[in-house]
Amino acid sequence: MGFLRRVFSTVVGIFVFLGLCFLGLIVIGALFGGASEDVVQVKSNSVLELKLDFPINDYAGKTIFKEYPFLNENEKNGLFNLVDAIKYAKTDDKIKGISIENNFIMAGITQTKTLRDALLDFKESGKFIVSYADIYTQKDYYLSSIADTIYINPVGMMEFKGLYTERLYFKDFQEKSGIKMEVVRHGKYKSAVEPFLENEMSDNNREQISVYLNGLWSEMKKEVSASRNVPTEQLNIIADSLLARTPQLAVNSNLVDKIAYYDEYIYGLKEATGTAQDKKLKTVTIEDYARHVSPKLKAKSSENKIAVIYAEGDIMYGEGEQGIVGHITINESIIKARDDERTKAIVLRINSPGGSALASELIWREIELTKKVKPVIVSMGDLAASGGYYIAANADKIIAESTTITGSIGVFGTLPNFKNLADDMGINAEQVATNANAVTYSVFEPLNKNQHKYIKEGIIDVYSLFTKRVADGRNLTSEQVEDIAQGRVWTGNDALQRGLVDELGGLDVALKHAAEAAKIEDYKIREYPVFEKNLDEMLETFGLAKAKEQILAEELGEENYKLIKEVKRLTEKKGVQLLFPFSMEIK
Repeated sequence: MGFLRRVFSTVVGIFVFLGLCFLGLIVIGALFGGASEDVVQVKSNSVLELKLDFPINDYAGKTIFKEYPFLNENEKNGLFNLVDAIKYAKTDDKIKGISIENNFIMAGITQTKTLRDALLDFKESGKFIVSYADIYTQKDYYLSSIADTIYINPVGMMEFKGLYTERLYFKDFQEKSGIKMEVVRHGKYKSAVEPFLENEMSDNNREQISVYLNGLWSEMKKEVSASRNVPTEQLNIIADSLLARTPQLAVNSNLVDKIAYYDEYIYGLKEATGTAQDKKLKTVTIEDYARHVSPKLKAKSSENKIAVIYAEGDIMYGEGEQGIVGHITINESIIKARDDERTKAIVLRINSPGGSALASELIWREIELTKKVKPVIVSMGDLAASGGYYIAANADKIIAESTTITGSIGVFGTLPNFKNLADDMGINAEQVATNANAVTYSVFEPLNKNQHKYIKEGIIDVYSLFTKRVADGRNLTSEQVEDIAQGRVWTGNDALQRGLVDELGGLDVALKHAAEAAKIEDYKIREYPVFEKNLDEMLETFGLAKAKEQILAEELGEENYKLIKEVKRLTEKKGVQLLFPFSMEIK
């Protein structure tokens, strides 16, 4: 009886707890869901604060909760929300200028370039752009170099030293720890797995990294040179000798205009806006202003739409979410846009290092079907490499930024192996199989010749299909593709010269081509994907669903809990089932 009472009280406690949580959510919904959205007030004679101290994604994302719509998320701080806000500010009489402040910008080089280009366009309005920082990181300075006047704190610091990257190598670590990665690859430049095979960087890898780093640095120098009127040769001298490391050196090198404290900077802003020194400077943050601008941009009357589908993050088989390109989510977005009669064209915005070959092929297929119905244009962000290029290859047109990293047409596979660690720990694994190749792979045994052979065959098959997709999509011969493949990465500039992309530019250029291909002039933009979440996912997010299972398992015992779960599983089956008669874990 004591056992049953404990079980009953536990179950009741769980339901009471979940009920209180449910009521809490309802109360939150009543308080916030039914109220009107916060209205951002932009006062006349305001300064737009460009403080980018938050992670910047191409797409801020839209998440809906079907059961609880008051929890829906629709942020407006994505890269192109910020770009739209800067564009709108250009003609907004209430905005007098832009202040770039203490950023430590959390964005890629291409994303930073996109913001910089928007600021260049803003300057055509005649409004001011000024910048202040205690510390300028190199990327911060690249953005701020567009400013009319650049300020730095008297005891501040500045980075201007060129670009570098660092790779860690794990060959000796694997031998010492007993944890090893079994690697199968194809492509002499497919260096993602090199750290598991070597202790030093290969010549091929060093060559390709050096080429793309120098390509990026050349673009940054060129743009800084144009803004600051300092020759690119001199910028290299400044970088090599660290001639901008202190505020005074930065001024002497003509990379900074004024050394001042922040209060002096604000004093200058008040003068520029005609604000009395005893009055507070009117400002609006870029995030608030982007929210303010968003409804105004949606007010277009056109019936035509262009879908912008964001593929941002690692490509994975299955559902996607923010930062993960799931083939199901992306393909659902493509199908929705394809089937919508008012959507006249699709722009696929890719910012991905690649991922699953299968998921990439499934996305490729959906694009292939869609091209027969309406134009598909690709816009590349910071990265559109490997699987990221795979899903771009068959688009009607590919637009990349000069600083985009793309290509990496190669294939690899990695399998963790714990054989040496298991031996050291006194663990031995034994297998029993019905057929010669029933044991596909065991983490407790070395990869044998047959296993390696079959995996290698699969890798080569995927590589052959990858290069075929590129050849067909880009109208290249197999020999031409092989010359630029082998896993090598390219900058957007290099990719243009080798026929991997059609034109250099940003999302705006891709939209222009999409509109031209669809033969439309006016259009609205519809962004995808929309991520859907349900109550179970919400509970897991807050740890409630897992807590319930853990409590039941503790009270009933693991074996009893497993039995209850199995009974529940069987009772939930509906209709005729071709079902294994009992549960067994077969590897």
